[in-house]
Amino acid sequence: MDGTKEMGGLRNVSSVCSISEMDDFDLSRLLDKPKLNIERQRSFDERSLSELSIGLARGIDTFETTYSPGGRSGFNTPASSTRNSFEPHPMVADAWEALRKSLVYFRGQPVGTIAAYDHASEEVLNYDQVMYLKFHKAIASDFQVFVRDFVPSALAFLMNGEPEIVKHFLLKTLYLQGWEKRIDRFKLGEGAMPASFKVLHDPIRKTDSLVADFGESAIGRVAPVDSGFWWIILLRAYTKSTGDLSLAERPECQKGIKLILTLCLSEGFDTFPTLLCADGCSMIDRRMGIYGYPIEIQALFFMALRSASSMLKHDQEGKEFIERIVKRLHALSYHMRSYFWLDFQQLNDIYRYKTEEYSHTAVNKFNVIPDSIPDWVFDFMPIRGGYFIGNVSPARMDFRWFALGNCIAILSSLATHEQAMAIMDLIEARWEELVGEMPLKIAYPAIESHEWRIVTGCDPKNTRWSYHNGGSWPVLLWLLTAACIKTGRPQIARKAIDLAETRLLKDSWPEYYDGKLGRYVGKQARKYQTWSIAGYLVAKMMLEDPSHLGMISLEEDRQMKPVLRRSSSWTC
Repeated sequence: MDGTKEMGGLRNVSSVCSISEMDDFDLSRLLDKPKLNIERQRSFDERSLSELSIGLARGIDTFETTYSPGGRSGFNTPASSTRNSFEPHPMVADAWEALRKSLVYFRGQPVGTIAAYDHASEEVLNYDQVMYLKFHKAIASDFQVFVRDFVPSALAFLMNGEPEIVKHFLLKTLYLQGWEKRIDRFKLGEGAMPASFKVLHDPIRKTDSLVADFGESAIGRVAPVDSGFWWIILLRAYTKSTGDLSLAERPECQKGIKLILTLCLSEGFDTFPTLLCADGCSMIDRRMGIYGYPIEIQALFFMALRSASSMLKHDQEGKEFIERIVKRLHALSYHMRSYFWLDFQQLNDIYRYKTEEYSHTAVNKFNVIPDSIPDWVFDFMPIRGGYFIGNVSPARMDFRWFALGNCIAILSSLATHEQAMAIMDLIEARWEELVGEMPLKIAYPAIESHEWRIVTGCDPKNTRWSYHNGGSWPVLLWLLTAACIKTGRPQIARKAIDLAETRLLKDSWPEYYDGKLGRYVGKQARKYQTWSIAGYLVAKMMLEDPSHLGMISLEEDRQMKPVLRRSSSWTC
């Protein structure tokens, strides 16, 4: 094919090819083709961290094997042998049409997707900041792209063999990372990625310009901690999907990765390997009591570190960063698997904790008072099953379930095989509570009454069983599907997708649903929410072709120290 050349057994793609140019890229024919036998070296995902650190001096291949013909991700999952083929649902075509309408262009190139646009309303609903010249005859128009919101859209385009928009997005956000970031009179870290950016179109001067938001316009004025992690994860997904090694190898991309790593690997006063964060720094971008060490950020941090290790060049500076990553990953995995994990036995252990324990022999290291365990946990926890709790810090354990953090823990292999299976057992055992009538609860349970007033600051949007406070978010369907495929339980994903297909299109693709079962369209939910649309498409495509999972999943590091029981790990 024109524009490609062989590089050490991998193809370096210099230009995107259309589906019609090459049968191997025709996704509609993939399921009819015999599976190709592709020899590949062991990837970073298959090598242990300890082996990686030893191999630095010998010079390990720069990248994991990332490319296989046909746009397949080359990742052998437990579910890969079962194709789960099915006829396309009629709403798939509607979803693709809506997704393409959401594209935002900068100087003629697609660079992202807008958050939402309600076609049935005169009001443009891209968080009150988008204006359509076509409808309003405005002198100027601006289109806003949110970094985390674009991730499922990017994965949908990658899985459909359309990587160019993802490449443009990665480069534009990288360009914005280099901006000086000031909020009032305070300067942010150099590696911070924007929460979003606007494309400003001036039809009179016929110019386009970019304006980034690093938190100065956000609710609560909180900088996004997750944007940089999602950027690294998406860069790896692009590389895995296309085989285009040249993008991640660019000096500016290598610098961007290192700036993010410098920001989050810096040493300070903290005694934990987890990242200390403020409320509102992630998908839950309002005050919801996740300050401290939220599971979502820790899981994304872990995944981003592993992804970065596979893409950093092995020059002197790159080796130094990888050595720091290896050390942090060992500490982080041990900490999360030991202290954030909760199952029936662990809950019983915490219930019997003694307090005011000093010295290194303490079992109750964080001085958690057993009386602080909420009553709902005892009924919620099945005999078989478990999950990573929301937060752990001195005298505090947030026992809430958070969907994104637990799904990412599975995909990144932060969760051991046994823990990943236990998370899926919990979802099956507590299907009504966590899935209900619309996948998937962002958090469970909702906080209410006096606790809601204290924790949320009386937030009128985060009332009980609404929005971030126990609302159901269709975008999380892709993460649930990916976790189901990786753990060999595609039937759970199929059941969740069937639920979503009964209402999503009919309800005009809402941002979220309200109620204990997710029965009602959210009271302030945007319609035609782009990541609701993209999340559905990604889930469908992964279930049809499980090899796509390789874009956003990492195999378990077999040499990572296994989780130890608290009784032994805390009394050594």
